[in-house]
Amino acid sequence: MFLASLAVTGGDTNLQVIITLGSLFMTFLVISGIGLMRLFTTRYRLTEDRFELHTGLLFRSERSVPIGRIRGVDVTANPVHRLFGLTTLRIDSGDQSDAAARRLALDGITKAEAVELRRQIIALRDAGRARPVADSDGVLSRLDWSWLRYGPLTVWGVGGVFIAAASTYRTLSELQVNPLDLGVVKDLEDRFGTIPLWYGVLLAAVVIAVLGMIGSTATYIENWAGYELRREDGGILRIRRGLLATRSVSIEERHLRGLELVEPVPLRWARGAKLNAVASGLGSQEDNRRRRGLTPPTPRDEAMRVAAQALPTGPGLIERKGLLPHPKAALRRRINRALMWSVLIAAVPVGLGLWLGRWLVITGVITGVVLVPVLVAFAFSAYHSLGHLLRGRFLVMCSGAFARRTVALQRDGVIGWKLSRTPFQRRAGLITLGATTAAGEGVYHVHDLTEGQGIALAETAVPGLLAPFIERAPDRG
Repeated sequence: MFLASLAVTGGDTNLQVIITLGSLFMTFLVISGIGLMRLFTTRYRLTEDRFELHTGLLFRSERSVPIGRIRGVDVTANPVHRLFGLTTLRIDSGDQSDAAARRLALDGITKAEAVELRRQIIALRDAGRARPVADSDGVLSRLDWSWLRYGPLTVWGVGGVFIAAASTYRTLSELQVNPLDLGVVKDLEDRFGTIPLWYGVLLAAVVIAVLGMIGSTATYIENWAGYELRREDGGILRIRRGLLATRSVSIEERHLRGLELVEPVPLRWARGAKLNAVASGLGSQEDNRRRRGLTPPTPRDEAMRVAAQALPTGPGLIERKGLLPHPKAALRRRINRALMWSVLIAAVPVGLGLWLGRWLVITGVITGVVLVPVLVAFAFSAYHSLGHLLRGRFLVMCSGAFARRTVALQRDGVIGWKLSRTPFQRRAGLITLGATTAAGEGVYHVHDLTEGQGIALAETAVPGLLAPFIERAPDRG
């Protein structure tokens, strides 16, 4: 970093640069010392009824988890681990409590030790229980590199460009380097400093979009290279993926409560989708979002095929075809919301233009004229995405405009109902019905039903669960 700072500043340095680099070096030493102390003081033991982990010298920690409560045994390896043939074994009890109290991690053991320890833990946990036997092959899906075309179809890459730019600017500022004085920036200013403002904004947007697509593609490769979904003996779905940092996540089929098909707008336009598991035992909501993926962004037909095999209840479980539509009041709500946002966004440049110049007023008016049809189109799309249906043992629900989500949730996995409505919903006579469960996100919503529809759906899906909270109107003859 010292050599890099000299290269950036042209060989000049100052006390601020030395202090900054020195503080970074001291931080490195402290973190390395803590890591070495944890490594030298870690001891673990596996017995017939529990797994124990002891760590620490000055601050000792002794934790254990009963074998019967273990829900996940995952194996991960970052690039440094892979360089030395090491890995990290994570043992998760699946509780929703604090991650430090819920998860035990053995960092820096060999891959062979991790695989053998995981085998022993699963064998002890499932002792005396009938374990399903997988097919001879057991592979449900493998990565097809033609799926890489779905990598750029995400907005997260654009956000990453802004985050990287902000981080670079802050780092250079800490090193007392003004980014605007760099030779590259000066050269760009000389080349494009005289172009019209609208052209510069358009060019910058194109560059940011291209960089975002490149970043999204690189993230796709890093996250999903080597992807394989396999059904193993014992009723376990195993997902392996990762290029630099490898990950192996296990989901027990007996804890699988449903599936979720996610179709964000760019991916939906390309007839792509992503399949997630709705399962208990995946930890907190943050852990669940990181571990629930069954497929990468993939062709929709492939996601549907995997869904039919991962949850063998017959084809078409999470298809939108046949879902019951919602009342027209839900469409009016979405159109009103689209018009409101169009006015609010356009009002910002119009308001500024009253003080700064007429051109901002014109910009605001044009913005509003453009936004109204676009957002109204999304409102119609959001309404057509709404739907629900009872399919056998599952409650199927769909919603979303920018990211359409179709969820199939086991009815016997619903442990409660949550009925809510905003003041605008009360005026329209609508409610939102939430199915609470111990799996996945914890609650899945059926948006904008009439009161009668919502209560009837809840009572039909899980008879008697809502009955103690229903007050029947007296018969007036």
